[in-house]
Parts: sequence; structure tokens; C-alpha cells
Amino acid sequence: MFPRFITKSLHAYLDYPVALGLMAMPFLFGLGEGNILAFWLSVATGVAALLLTVLTDHHLGIFRVLPYSFHLAVDGLVGIAFVVAPFALSSTGIEFWYYMVLGFTVLGVVGLHQPENNVATA
Repeated sequence: MFPRFITKSLHAYLDYPVALGLMAMPFLFGLGEGNILAFWLSVATGVAALLLTVLTDHHLGIFRVLPYSFHLAVDGLVGIAFVVAPFALSSTGIEFWYYMVLGFTVLGVVGLHQPENNVATA
């Protein structure tokens, strides 16, 4: 079993720069030359990730209306979508590797997330 060391707090600190990176990196890497959807998938996901983070119930959430478990589920779905995207979009080169690396990284973060201590009381 792998050690789970990504805490809710650490995850919260990663969310804002990751969201901004998802919006900026398509410009920096020149994504979209093979398929414009490869460009907009990242930008739209970055905007959605920023909104999700602002609405998540963790210490850096601003409105805290969405449960953290929902946030993690969405992150998992994004990871899967990013791994599937290069095949669905027939991506090659930087676009292929961009989404594969990000997809597996997101899945790794979700998979290494430390569960919160849920202590049952009798």
C-alpha cells in the first residue's frame, strides 16, 4: 500500500496555482495547433478548477458550499478526462504529453490523498 501524504490542507494550497497554470500553459506551450480543443480543454478546465476551489469547503475556499469529497471526485474525473483526451483528440507531440502527464499527475494526487480521520462515536 502506498503512503497517502497529500492532506486536505496541502491540496488546498495546490488548487489555486494549478488552476491558473491550466489557464496559462496552453498559451505558453502553443497548444491547439493540432486541434483547437486541446487548447480550450485546458483553459476551460482551469476556469472550472478555480471556481471549484473557491466553492470548496476547505480552509482556502471562499464560499465553502461544496463538500471536499465532491471536489476530490471532480479532480478524479478530470484526471481520467485528461488521460483520455489525447486519444479522443488525436493529439501528438506536446499536446499528447501535456495531457498525459497532467492526467496521471492529477490521478496520483487524488490517489495519494490522505483520508480524513472519521472517528465513529458510540
